[in-house]
Amino acid sequence: MTGSIDTPIWLLFILIALAVVTSLQYFLLPPMRMIMRRRANRVIDEMNSRLALELPSFKLTKREVLIDRLVYHPSIMKEVERVAREENTSRDAVLQQVRSYATEIVPAFNAWLYFKTGYWLARKIVHMLYRVRLGFADDQSLAKLPQNSSVVFVMNHRSNMDYILATYLAAERSSLSYAVGEWARVWPLQQLIRSMGGYFVRRNSGERLYRKVLQCYVQMAAEGGVPQAVFPEGKLTRNGRLGKAKMGLLGYLVRPFLERSSDQSEQHSHKDKDLVFIPVGINYDRVLEDRTLLASQDSDKPRPGTFFTLRRFFGFLANQMWLALTGRWYRFGYACVNFGTPLSLKEWVESRQASADITAADNSDWHKQVEALSEELMDRIGQIIPILPVAMVATIFRQTQTDSSDSAANTPALSEIDIKVRVAQLAEQLSSRGAHLYIPRSNMDYAVTVGLRMLVLRHALLNDNGMYRLNTSDTQLLDFYAQSIAHLLHTQEQVPVATVDGSTTNKEPDHPAHPLSTSG
Repeated sequence: MTGSIDTPIWLLFILIALAVVTSLQYFLLPPMRMIMRRRANRVIDEMNSRLALELPSFKLTKREVLIDRLVYHPSIMKEVERVAREENTSRDAVLQQVRSYATEIVPAFNAWLYFKTGYWLARKIVHMLYRVRLGFADDQSLAKLPQNSSVVFVMNHRSNMDYILATYLAAERSSLSYAVGEWARVWPLQQLIRSMGGYFVRRNSGERLYRKVLQCYVQMAAEGGVPQAVFPEGKLTRNGRLGKAKMGLLGYLVRPFLERSSDQSEQHSHKDKDLVFIPVGINYDRVLEDRTLLASQDSDKPRPGTFFTLRRFFGFLANQMWLALTGRWYRFGYACVNFGTPLSLKEWVESRQASADITAADNSDWHKQVEALSEELMDRIGQIIPILPVAMVATIFRQTQTDSSDSAANTPALSEIDIKVRVAQLAEQLSSRGAHLYIPRSNMDYAVTVGLRMLVLRHALLNDNGMYRLNTSDTQLLDFYAQSIAHLLHTQEQVPVATVDGSTTNKEPDHPAHPLSTSG
């Protein structure tokens, strides 16, 4: 009974590991889960008392429950039956594929991480890079939104910073849920985005089963009252102009409402639910990836690989650190966001008498309605895009080039006083149209100084003893910022578009201007 037993060292390690795991599972993890749950509940209670739009129960539901609910959604079950029949495969195999899609899409929202860590991180990042301003917000209209409304923030897409900037500035109103492309499906970014409420989308997937799963999730989230943020353009602007809306996610969001509005037999309580779109305009004095976006327009050049992208990123980072160490670093100008007047889908449908019969996915009336709605939303976004110093200064030089000749090399140099006079005239013209200008410190002279400094640092303008002229080898960069407000000037304006050799050609803007509201 008192003899010794020889035990292999590897078995001892296994026994110790099992003991540690058992201790964690039964003694340490349960109290930790309870503490984290209490903290999360306190955050939820705190934010619900502060937010204009309370956190919906759908967003707080466990991820596994949402995945099961999505997999067994009636519409998806019909699609599963169709795929199994057409492909002559088992129903279980198709359901397994659906579950993999649902697992890929459904987020795992964490209120504590979103409002404590995510908000803090977003604030630090945007304030480190930009002078952040909330230019205009129709808070009175936002406060009047019905409690059972599903809210969708629709915004223009100028930079990948849009996600961070909008999340930070909207944090006092709601928690936003974004559709994020596959580029972000890397560890640990993927886990962070999911916990912040983002869901992943395969942008170019034409597979019908996948699109059906995505459609059902977006509709479930909207029905559950989850505030969503959508970029109608679908991708980053490559040339600086406000693009045309695509019908993907917008179509998914609108379809259930129009189906209910055309179904006279449905319960009245369901028909009272509304979908409300809040237009958001975003603009920057400097878009971090502007040169990359401009380079991507050249279809003849091969797309840069991962190594080239990483090398360029770390090169940019090293350059910024060197500027900071030598005392020559400036923040990248101003970043401004405007929140416009909400658009009720119910009121929009009633005003157009647009209760369409959409029994078929390719119904022409259905597509016309979604296109009309998309155009109106883009118009509203365009009307509230902030006008910042760099955009105004860039516009003055592009107008000067258009007035003088067709060649950038012949554009006359301008003194700082002359530029300030022209910018003041441009600002007056835009203000008379109801556009939203942000003038730093309410000082136009200072605004012009900021715009000139940014464009000289970017080498888009050259300063020759106080006389500023175009850098003829880099006119595309100036165009990128001038085009951000080109749609606000006048309907018939011909916008100069730089070619590779620096000459210009006149082209109608992709998004023509419309009469602007005079609010704000």
